[in-house]
Amino acid sequence: MSIIEKALNKARNEKKQTTDPTDYLNEMGKSADELTIPTPAKETKKHIESTTNDNRLNTTLKKQIADIDWVHLNELGFITPGDTNTVAVEEYRNIKRPLVNNAFGKGSEGITRSNLILITSSLPGEGKTFTAINLALSIANERDKQVLLIDADVARPSISKVLGIQTEPGLIEYLESDDVTFSDIQINTTMPGLRIIPAGKQHKYSTELLSSNKMAAFVDELSSRYPDRIVIFDSPPLLAATQGEILARLVGQVVLVVEAEKTMQSVVMESVDKLANCDVVLALFNKSKRNIDGDYYGYGYGYGQYTH
Repeated sequence: MSIIEKALNKARNEKKQTTDPTDYLNEMGKSADELTIPTPAKETKKHIESTTNDNRLNTTLKKQIADIDWVHLNELGFITPGDTNTVAVEEYRNIKRPLVNNAFGKGSEGITRSNLILITSSLPGEGKTFTAINLALSIANERDKQVLLIDADVARPSISKVLGIQTEPGLIEYLESDDVTFSDIQINTTMPGLRIIPAGKQHKYSTELLSSNKMAAFVDELSSRYPDRIVIFDSPPLLAATQGEILARLVGQVVLVVEAEKTMQSVVMESVDKLANCDVVLALFNKSKRNIDGDYYGYGYGYGQYTH
């Protein structure tokens, strides 16, 4: 056999080995249909998907942790973690004590959902949101207390604006869609004991959503699943919308904020009538003038009683 013939035979054998993988597959016990060969394109796609998922996770974490501007809040008159013996701190220590006792202490006996507290007023502008935020901050500042602050004033939400946090998704999205979970709407903050749920988007059927079975189930879960947590709802004013009265039926305690020396007694009594079926109603007199080592514009508080 010539050198040329040997070279041709060698080339034919190499071509057969390259184009026909049957012998190799037979040795492995596989058919040609079972052969899967990873390609650079597939690996690249997998890497891109993994990177995208990581980015989505990072974005979600950033959206769910709110960095509160404490300096700005302090300038607005709110309680901040650095405050110790200011007038406002002492006032809210007094205000929160019966509420916490009703939630966790002996006072909780006979109160349904005692750890759920609604902050409301008769009319807009009496200071209910200011009170709700300060009360939440005061309780969360205690080492062994956890607070969830919910903006339930869905028609005129303001907690997100005051605290500088995201507005959506929130309570409305949760009530409207089965695809939105509790973890989707709960926002952690830089204050370890404080979490927030914003109101969410504007909705023409917000009253119906707040009075829905899903809302009732939601508050039941908040009360039973997190019995060691105080849940504070910032509610619409009682005489401005029916939503406040609806929400009051779902909680164990109600704080009625009254603007001292301005809100008429008849208006207050009308609100009290709407709260007749609530277990505990406390009145908080906001913007009251009292003489303690001089005049100052502060806060007073009064107590209601069990309605049954």
